[in-house]
Amino acid sequence: MRVIIQRVLSAGVSINGEVVGQIGKGFVLLVGLTHTDTENDVLLVAKKVAQMRIFSDADGKMNLSLSDLPDTSILSISQFTLYADCRHDNRPSFIAAAKPDMAKPLYELFNNILREQYHINIQTGRFGADMQVALVNDGPVTIILDSENIK
Repeated sequence: MRVIIQRVLSAGVSINGEVVGQIGKGFVLLVGLTHTDTENDVLLVAKKVAQMRIFSDADGKMNLSLSDLPDTSILSISQFTLYADCRHDNRPSFIAAAKPDMAKPLYELFNNILREQYHINIQTGRFGADMQVALVNDGPVTIILDSENIK
């Protein structure tokens, strides 16, 4: 499982011109799943996201998490292209990305864990849809998580 975290001041996602998810300060998560991911990968990454301390404290140091700041949220976007393989040609292969029937339940589990276990306000796009995401990066701060590298 791969997740790109972008710290934002605001963000929104639209489908066919209709806003389907919108947040103020928080994280935009681009969430990709591969065919070997399990519920354990989802649990590990959700915990890491929820506890990620990348908001500035009073001294300007990245020391605060979402739970330390009550008015923060997550905009979670499914993103199979995080598993693009560009080694062989100019046209990416997405064979490593999980098929939708496997990826969608894991993606929904990920969002539900963040919502229910960590009490984070979660907004989402629509799985498998052609979406337009607008955001105002804060910093910019961008973190890449891969469940293969989380212990």
